[in-house]
Amino acid sequence: MLNRIYAIFRARNLEFIRDRGSMSWNIILPVALMFGLSFIFGADRAEYTVGVLQSGTEIDASAHPFLETRYIQFVVVNDEADGFRRVARHQLDLLMQIEGQQRYWVNPDSPKGYFAELALLQADADAGGDITKEQISGEPVRYVDWVLPGILGMNMMFSCLFGVGYVVVRYRKNGFLKRLRATPLRAIEFVIAQVASRLVLVTLITSFVFAGTKYFLDTRMDGSYITLFIVLVVGAVSLISMGLMIAARVTSEELAGGLLNMVTWPMMMLSGVWFSLEAANDAVRNIAKVFPLTHILDSARAVMLDGANLAAIAPQLIALLAMTAVFLVIGAVIFRWHPN
Repeated sequence: MLNRIYAIFRARNLEFIRDRGSMSWNIILPVALMFGLSFIFGADRAEYTVGVLQSGTEIDASAHPFLETRYIQFVVVNDEADGFRRVARHQLDLLMQIEGQQRYWVNPDSPKGYFAELALLQADADAGGDITKEQISGEPVRYVDWVLPGILGMNMMFSCLFGVGYVVVRYRKNGFLKRLRATPLRAIEFVIAQVASRLVLVTLITSFVFAGTKYFLDTRMDGSYITLFIVLVVGAVSLISMGLMIAARVTSEELAGGLLNMVTWPMMMLSGVWFSLEAANDAVRNIAKVFPLTHILDSARAVMLDGANLAAIAPQLIALLAMTAVFLVIGAVIFRWHPN
């Protein structure tokens, strides 16, 4: 019995070692992730983000002792209405004004805003100041309302990428695609069929989860359900197309998993699933725009929290459609029927 176990154990290890693509990727991926995360979060990452409402572009830290507080990222806000919106949407933990009348605004439903307010009041009391608190115009947004699109988007991402990528690789590995090649079926027809099949499943599952959270948690929905459904369909098609493009030529399930992880992890970190990138530098925010999930979440939050219509989210939808076209064309061109 032990000999048989050892024979299978040895054969599997040799199979992995001889698959140079998979072995190399298992070494490269962790290193690439570490370098990427160190670039994004390598500095002393601020735990809180506070907006400073002022006319200039540079913050004078000597204007108030709170501005010298460690582990708080201070960002300039030039428009009062925009600052209120960002505080209500949990993009800023607190908004303060030093020029003229000293005052601040905080979302009462923000846990981080609560502690940022305590730090501000302590620093103001030590300096003998009299900063006043004012109410945010508009209804504050609960964190569960803000994070719901991120959770639904993340679930869509995994279902679309892994649900399609692994299936195509398995079809190719066991020779199913080779047999399909003997039929009149073309690559683009196979790709479209896969997109349609996964789209139906993702749409049903995501709609069910959304309806459940809406019913039990009474999550916020200010926009049109039809508009949100359009975002769901366009976003799902874009993610499915990306998964098909990644799996277009891969013959190893291990390598496919590595490639898919290479895409999903940056999207989870940079697309605003769990937290806002308001305090991130411009380079990181620009990189995030190349991911479909970023545009999906931005448009979904605009519809759910701001009541945006199709015209307001048209740039995000156009970007998703353009990505879909690119993914489908590349996937169809490089598609491989045979495992070798």
